[in-house]
Amino acid sequence: MKTVHPLLVRVTHWVNALAILVMVTSGWKIYNASPLFDFLFPNDITLGGWLGGALQWHFAAMWLLALNGLIYIAYGIFSGHLARRMLPISPKAMIGDILSAMRGKLSHADLSVYNAAQKAAYLGAILLVIGLILSGLAIWKPVQFYVIASLMGDYEGARLLHFFCMVGIVLFVLVHVAMVILVPKTFLTMITGKLKNG
Repeated sequence: MKTVHPLLVRVTHWVNALAILVMVTSGWKIYNASPLFDFLFPNDITLGGWLGGALQWHFAAMWLLALNGLIYIAYGIFSGHLARRMLPISPKAMIGDILSAMRGKLSHADLSVYNAAQKAAYLGAILLVIGLILSGLAIWKPVQFYVIASLMGDYEGARLLHFFCMVGIVLFVLVHVAMVILVPKTFLTMITGKLKNG
């Protein structure tokens, strides 16, 4: 048996999945109370029941995501996990792997090694979550976090950035789930952490 994912990586992965699900669905309910664009999210796919309830769910998930993310990043830096799994990465390799994936020819022989497309996607997801948290703070407390808000174009700019980071995360999750369906052994390794050799 080969170890693919350490225990802490697996735990933080599933906690992130839960936190993001709660944040996105409660965020849709919050968005519906004051939409940025000319559409609303269907109530059946939102969480919270009403604006106050959605805000409570959203803030609870935000702190869970932030704390869990700090644990993952700290572990990744101090254990060398992030450097080993995410670096190096080059635009040429990333484009080549994305094109190979679109043709169905991207190898998944060794799940302990990320290809360039995976590295870019995971690094992008980390940046999107950081963007969500910072823009969320600027929306929540625009006076107290004025410096952060001003870098985003003040309150309305922070709302736009928050929305587009959410869109990026939802797209990441959809592609991630599609890849798990296409390569189902990756799902089991994120539960057990191990993969049978051969």
